Formats: sequence, C-alpha cells, structure tokens
Amino acid sequence: MTDHPHPHRQATERNIGRPLNQTWPAGALEPGSRVTVVRDLDGGPWQVEFPATIDAMGAPEPNEHAQALGGELLYWVAFDEPQYDSEGDGPYRKAQIWGRYLKPAVDGGQEQRARLLGTAD
Repeated sequence: MTDHPHPHRQATERNIGRPLNQTWPAGALEPGSRVTVVRDLDGGPWQVEFPATIDAMGAPEPNEHAQALGGELLYWVAFDEPQYDSEGDGPYRKAQIWGRYLKPAVDGGQEQRARLLGTAD
C-alpha cells in the first residue's frame, strides 16, 4: 500500500489527541474495501443500513470498549451518502465503526477502491 497523506488525518489527530495508527493488522478489512454498515437489531448506532468504504485515514485499532467482542476492531469508514445516527445526530460522512457493524459488500467495489486509493484513471 502506498502511503498517501489523507486530507483529514491531521485534524482528526488533533481532535483525538494522538497520532492515528498506520500499521494495518493482519486479517483486517483492507483500505478501499466496500462494506455495508448494518443496523443493530437492538436499535443503534445507525438509523439504517448503508453502503460505505473502509477508509485509509487510519488503520483499524483494537476496540477496548467494555462491550466489545474479543479481538473486535474499530475501522474508519467513509459513507457513500451522509448518514444520521440512531440519536438523530449528523449528517456524518465518515465515522469510526465497530467491526461487528460492517459486512463486506458482495460486489467488491473495485472502482470505488481505486478512487479512494488514488489509482483510478
């Protein structure tokens, strides 16, 4: 993977108070992978299911929340269209999402992946 500076990385690093990890874990969804963000059956965190792309802004990180599944990762995900969360906040264009809410897309999304990684014609 070529290391292209991400336009929003510096602002995000300032907001979270630390640099974003750039070491991609083995077995994680790769940057540019097309996914569906799924809605939890118990109601949150998103209002609807929607298509998105794993973003290269920062590598997936271990989810250290008390309710996280063992080995669950947090991914930066860019949304195809702005979305509202289950509280009605938003619209959001990108968010850090728990791995359990991501389902790999069936189509593969080669064109979107190329655009995200800057390799499209």
